[in-house]
Amino acid sequence: MLLNHKIPAGGLVCDLGSGQGLTSVMLVKDYGFTVYAADLWSDPEENRKFFDEMGLTRKQVIPVKADAADFPFEKDFFDAVVSTDSYNYWGRDPEYLDAKLLPFVRSGGYLYICVPGMKKDCYDNLPKELLLSWTPEQLAYLRDITYWTEMLNNSRDAEVISIYEMKGNNDELWADWIRQENEIAANDRKAIGAGGGKYLNFIAFVLRKK
Repeated sequence: MLLNHKIPAGGLVCDLGSGQGLTSVMLVKDYGFTVYAADLWSDPEENRKFFDEMGLTRKQVIPVKADAADFPFEKDFFDAVVSTDSYNYWGRDPEYLDAKLLPFVRSGGYLYICVPGMKKDCYDNLPKELLLSWTPEQLAYLRDITYWTEMLNNSRDAEVISIYEMKGNNDELWADWIRQENEIAANDRKAIGAGGGKYLNFIAFVLRKK
């Protein structure tokens, strides 16, 4: 997702919806950014222990409990925002991007975002395979590339650089996930095991603040 990125060297980056912080570690170690690992549901103290184990200093990565819709940062604070597998939960609000996120990104700054999605929206006739693991309300978080294209192109303050379906073996990505030993992955095994992965994909988009 960050191939040929435009984030300045040593830039200040928000890992939005960081979870345990795996993406934050990558952003520091592979790219040399200073990272705020922002997540509402993870414990900053636990994340700090994880970052310490990874050999990252408190100046390199800063874990923060933060609501994506109520940022505790100064305006124009970040050079970039990176978000993996989480933006689809709050970014479906048409007002979110301009009102809640872009004010905290410097002019000319970039957003690199990846979300799980559907190859084609099918809410009028949801496949029975997907309903083995997810309710219709949960599946509403997964949208297709047409949905995201229309949503993002309505932004006043963001220039859409690209929107694309991520390449790679979708079956392998889901297989890696459902092998995890946690409650969520265990629940997802029912749909994926029945062939539900054929309806799903991963969508990436790159935006630039005007």
